[in-house]
Amino acid sequence: MQTRFKKNAKVFDIGLTSVAAVVSVGIMLFGVFHFGLQNTWPELVLNVFYIACLVMIGMYFFNYRITTHQFNYWCSLSVGITVLLRDILFPPPLAFYSLHLACFVLAVLLLLMLTYFYARKDWKSYTKTNLWSICVVDIVIATLYNIDIYLEPTDEYTNYMLTEIWIRPTITYGMVACFVTEAAEDSN
Repeated sequence: MQTRFKKNAKVFDIGLTSVAAVVSVGIMLFGVFHFGLQNTWPELVLNVFYIACLVMIGMYFFNYRITTHQFNYWCSLSVGITVLLRDILFPPPLAFYSLHLACFVLAVLLLLMLTYFYARKDWKSYTKTNLWSICVVDIVIATLYNIDIYLEPTDEYTNYMLTEIWIRPTITYGMVACFVTEAAEDSN
């Protein structure tokens, strides 16, 4: 099976990202079964979209039955749905209103960025800066959630929450790594 990427550094980068995301999703699925579906069904819904993104990254990486445009559209849509569900429609309760407001504003910004940069007709005209800004905004959101978790008392859910908030930035990083490579190949 032939991979889409030829440089060893890029193969390692995307492979390591995929392994980290798969382990994180596995931990969250274990958490769903450990704590019961009644308490954790939202995490299961999010994991369905994360798994879909991971499958598409794998298909794209191995050049298997997915075009760049399909990968672009469906991964963007899946990540956008997780942003909409977890951060906008059903945000977790945060200790401080200022953190909640900052996360909400950044989530709306991330959703707009995904829509603008990925869902437009001329999607190949994006720049590396545009792509990395999407990843950076997602990492800032996860960092704010991480700060909130450390400000609140810990319980049995804390470790699972710390894992869950970093799944999407990991997947976003993998998507951006794929697209940065695609943009570089298109410009050559």
